[in-house]
Amino acid sequence: MSRMIKIFDTTLRDGEQAPGYSMNSAEKLELAKQLEILGVDILEAGFAISSNEDFESIRAIAESLKKTTVCSLARLVKGDIDRAYDAIKPAAHGRIHTFIATSDIHMKHKLKMSKDEVLRRVTETVRYAAGLCADIEFSAEDALRSDWDFLVAVYGAAIASGATTINVPDTVGYTTPNEMFDLITHLKNHIPGIHKADISVHCHNDLGMAVSNTLAAVKAGASQVECTVNGIGERSGNAALEEVIMALNTRKDYYDAQTHINAQQIYRTSKLLSTITGVPVSPNKPIVGANAFAHESGIHQHGVMNDRMTYEIMSPESIGIYQNKMVLGKHSGKHAFQERLEDLGYTLSPEELDKNFINFKTLAEKKREISDRDIEALIGIEQIKDSELFVLERFTVSSGTSLPATSAVTLRKQDERFEDAALGDGPIDAAFKAIDRLTSSGAKLINYTIQSVTEGQDALGEVVAKLSGPNGITVTGRGLSTDIIEASIKAYLNGVNKILKAGGSAAAQPSEPIETI
Repeated sequence: MSRMIKIFDTTLRDGEQAPGYSMNSAEKLELAKQLEILGVDILEAGFAISSNEDFESIRAIAESLKKTTVCSLARLVKGDIDRAYDAIKPAAHGRIHTFIATSDIHMKHKLKMSKDEVLRRVTETVRYAAGLCADIEFSAEDALRSDWDFLVAVYGAAIASGATTINVPDTVGYTTPNEMFDLITHLKNHIPGIHKADISVHCHNDLGMAVSNTLAAVKAGASQVECTVNGIGERSGNAALEEVIMALNTRKDYYDAQTHINAQQIYRTSKLLSTITGVPVSPNKPIVGANAFAHESGIHQHGVMNDRMTYEIMSPESIGIYQNKMVLGKHSGKHAFQERLEDLGYTLSPEELDKNFINFKTLAEKKREISDRDIEALIGIEQIKDSELFVLERFTVSSGTSLPATSAVTLRKQDERFEDAALGDGPIDAAFKAIDRLTSSGAKLINYTIQSVTEGQDALGEVVAKLSGPNGITVTGRGLSTDIIEASIKAYLNGVNKILKAGGSAAAQPSEPIETI
């Protein structure tokens, strides 16, 4: 029997800390639910002590997930541990993940503690955490630059005090696969009571070796790996979940290991994260990039046509990319739409199906043929759409080389309509300014990107607008349409709604309504 490797996902904690990847509570919960469908064993939902928002987000995830263990990070401090425990208390399966630095450089310059003081803190505080929660993970921060004998002592003390998992982080992405293999082997052979705990690794990608180091640890006997979807995370990111999983699946002959991951949910999970954060996946990204299964070379194309295994070591279907030739369009009914969704792996409630079918029919009026990527984009937008304060009702724009750009925008808020117009540096800027006048949100545009979902003149345009609010938060708004101006307005308005919901300056005082519905 192959060894079972636990997958510890830290997309919502380490991944979300990276610049540009912040998510609100609703978005975190949506991604957490998908990660449970994907099959991750442990989900690190956040750092409970860091903010009330993080605490509430972890708690909401703990209340929602039924199979996946929900974990909160905590420093080796009793206040942190109490806060983490309160956050995960509702979980069907909860874990506290506590840590302290063990390298000489961290102990001297950050902790200002001696080795004896660190060892004493580990013994006392891990024991305290274990008194609250049966599932305790202990990490020695910067383990790969720590003294090996000291690591053996620290991990031994943690296990003796109740830790059920000991984690070996390559915090700064410094190590190499051979060094990782040797360290895991050394720890297995020397830590007292190691048979009572899982050995985990948490690798950063500063030298581009996070996945290689993670796999080397598995080969050496690690039983848990920590990773993130699309490899997001601090600085250069973490070990990419999809790469680790598909390496283990594709090279079972070498690693002799398996996981609980449903690999056919990989692409969908990657796409959902990209949709939520607004950060596109690089085309040459292994496994989930647009070019991962593309072949341009004539020799490669000829080989693949004869036998896909000539140049493909895995199939698109193995990660959830299905090749469906049936064309959907404006004459397609709900049954055909639902069947395509099921083929793509989506299971929707009747209410969700109705909403998405309406969106599909609206798109079909504008686009002759609907591709699977169009459907996935529609579903992705609907999955993360929160109830919105303001809804776009209509807009007009006027622009030219000899005339100033103008835009008139009509918004609806419950039973009231609001309308205003503005001048701008181009039609999109004018529309954004009209929305600012209508909502008084105080939003400032930080970044704006647009990309095509598919090819062709009638392709869907997907717009991501990053905004900052007067309350100091940064939000990501998304919009989708065959009309790039409409997609832009929807993205900007989506961001404005998030700012207002988070307590923007004038959420309760929009412009005077032009009429009541």
